[in-house]
Amino acid sequence: MTTSVASRASTRTRRRTVETSTGWKRYRARTFYGFISPWLLGFVLLTLFPLGYALWLSLTNYDGLTGRYHYVGARNYTDILNDHDALHALTRTGIYTAITVPAGIILGLALAVLVNRPIRGRPAFRAFLYLPAVVPIVGSALCFKLLFNSDFGMLNNILGWFGISSIDWLADPTVFWVMVAMTLWGVGSTMIISLSGLQGIPQELQEAARVDGANAWQVFRRITLPLLSPIILFEVITGVIFAVQAFIPALLLSVQSASTTVTSVPQSNYLYMIHVYAQYFAYGRFGYASALLWVLFALILILTLIIFKATAGAVFYESGPDEQVARRREQSR
Repeated sequence: MTTSVASRASTRTRRRTVETSTGWKRYRARTFYGFISPWLLGFVLLTLFPLGYALWLSLTNYDGLTGRYHYVGARNYTDILNDHDALHALTRTGIYTAITVPAGIILGLALAVLVNRPIRGRPAFRAFLYLPAVVPIVGSALCFKLLFNSDFGMLNNILGWFGISSIDWLADPTVFWVMVAMTLWGVGSTMIISLSGLQGIPQELQEAARVDGANAWQVFRRITLPLLSPIILFEVITGVIFAVQAFIPALLLSVQSASTTVTSVPQSNYLYMIHVYAQYFAYGRFGYASALLWVLFALILILTLIIFKATAGAVFYESGPDEQVARRREQSR
């Protein structure tokens, strides 16, 4: 008798638990969507709708003024292949990306290794190296324009002490290297990311390698770099994405007066986004410029997939399956 009563009570308890959990699940879903509704609304209105609208514009010859749309199909995309300025801008962007991304990662990692050592005044040293990364880009451009000015720039004054005539740094082709220097000047953000990765590496692994007779370079190459590979992959992907979209540095270094237009940007700094901006606001070719942006989106997607595919066997993920972890550790030796 007691057993049957306890069994019925247990059954009622389980039924109430199931009903409560089912109702709670429904409530939890509504709550979830209610909390994310501001983000979801912003994503639809500020991201999804502009993307769809830009895709539609890329199939028209809309000029941004008349309000009339004329469907031209894929003609804007085929015109890109015959646009020498677009191909030149894409080439300059590729060169800029190929220089700044590896150089920024290597320099940031070198600085991270330096400030990770137990040196005196390390916090102040870190802050000093990171400071350029928080300077607004307009301020950075102004500083570099003053530094490399052909008339009163500090660099030309230093060269004058050695009898070297002034160089017009802000003209072709040297202005490109000024832009590269300006980009690498803000390498402090990469340094901080690499530093966080270095501090997450177990010291026991490095100490064990030193006990086994490994020198500093062998420890760095066989232990530090493999364990930093996810961080480096992240820096490569984000660096490529930001580099191919570079626009403001090239434009600001070319602005000499209020009357300067985007069409007067030196050829060395005529990046892809400069060409897109010129098509939008200098020539009023909204449809063609939208097609250029969608081509850029496709290129970024392809580059990202290539990077992921090329580094699939070189990136060490410690939280992966046991077999994968063992294989990656074997490769890092």
